[in-house]
Amino acid sequence: MKKEDLYEPFSVSVQVLEKYPVDKHKHSFFELVYVLSGAGEQRINENKFTYQAGDMFLLTPGDSHCFDIQETTTFFFLRFNNIYLKSSGIVKDNVNRLEHALMNVNQVPGSILKNESDKPFVRMVIDAMIREQVNRDLCWDKITLQLVNTLISYVCRNIEKYQPAEIKDDKEEKLFDILQYIQSNIYSPKSIMAESISEKFNLSVSYIGRYFKKNHGKTMQEYVSNYRAKMIENRLIHSNMRMSEIVDEFGFVDESHLNKFFKKHTGRTPSEFRKN
Repeated sequence: MKKEDLYEPFSVSVQVLEKYPVDKHKHSFFELVYVLSGAGEQRINENKFTYQAGDMFLLTPGDSHCFDIQETTTFFFLRFNNIYLKSSGIVKDNVNRLEHALMNVNQVPGSILKNESDKPFVRMVIDAMIREQVNRDLCWDKITLQLVNTLISYVCRNIEKYQPAEIKDDKEEKLFDILQYIQSNIYSPKSIMAESISEKFNLSVSYIGRYFKKNHGKTMQEYVSNYRAKMIENRLIHSNMRMSEIVDEFGFVDESHLNKFFKKHTGRTPSEFRKN
């Protein structure tokens, strides 16, 4: 299967196609696809989704996909890689939100653009991006970067807002708050200890443990560990970070501590996981 690479932080393009030029293929980068006009079907991994004007899809590295075009289609493509994610043009909070969204994009079936009030603004941002690419007026590159960041923020909101909640009772707002807190503080081990979480929400350690288990189905420690392991997997797959950098970012004592934690959850060391 053909695999495509991207050697710049991001690229923007528009293509009018009657037939998709390549069969099912994979990328080493992220690809955001917006349908400006036309209709057909997209195959992502083993799933099929119909598409029409206004639909948007996000493909992650390693996804295999192709389009079956039924009506001549105008596609907008925004391709971006880890260089973009690490660039100074995007603030750290947005990087963390984006990482969380990318981890959960496959939980949002079909078009990821589901928030009705966002749809006209997304189209305006994309139209503005296309104009900047065509006209290349003064400061066009800086404006394009800001438009890319804006579009990515819309992507994050739609994925976060419409991903299935990992809880049994969607009325339990307190659990949403706890999950949000854990995700926001996953890089700070002390902040996600049971004692710190219970203090944050003004609940006893024993009560918050029972509450979390009852409403989520897993213990709080299981959720924290699983989420942390998934974030590390994301680093290993989508970045070239050294093990020492991952150790520092996630607050491990040393590389041995990281290896022990990761192997417990995946059956492989980080180095073995990255090789495969």
